[in-house]
Amino acid sequence: MDKWLYRASIALVVVGLAVSVYMTIYKISGNDGMCLGSGDCSTVNASVFSEVNGIPVAVFGIVGYLAILAVHFYENKIDFLRKNGTMLIFGMALTGFLFTLWLVYVELEILNAICPFCVTSQVAMTAIFIIAVTRLIRNEI
Repeated sequence: MDKWLYRASIALVVVGLAVSVYMTIYKISGNDGMCLGSGDCSTVNASVFSEVNGIPVAVFGIVGYLAILAVHFYENKIDFLRKNGTMLIFGMALTGFLFTLWLVYVELEILNAICPFCVTSQVAMTAIFIIAVTRLIRNEI
């Protein structure tokens, strides 16, 4: 296992998790003072795309980032994850990345608003996906 990639992935997961928690608090509280920058996060946060069946999108981020973090944490402790952890992380990162692509499209093409916190999470998930692909390739060779 490449420890640098492993640690970088964990660091990015922590960043994404922190942003998701922050955005969940922002969504639930409705405190526009939490929106920094251009104010576009208010536009994104108030849109119909900010929830799925009444659940804030950021909550899905929390769950996803926690799941990836859990697999990372137990990857060297549980035999099943020693064998399959890299593939599980890849699958979760791929799912997160595809959802990220959808969210970027919504922000740029539908809402015409860019939330800096959302972009931070999107960049983190994209980097996690790239690391997951790299780790998968290196483990398969």
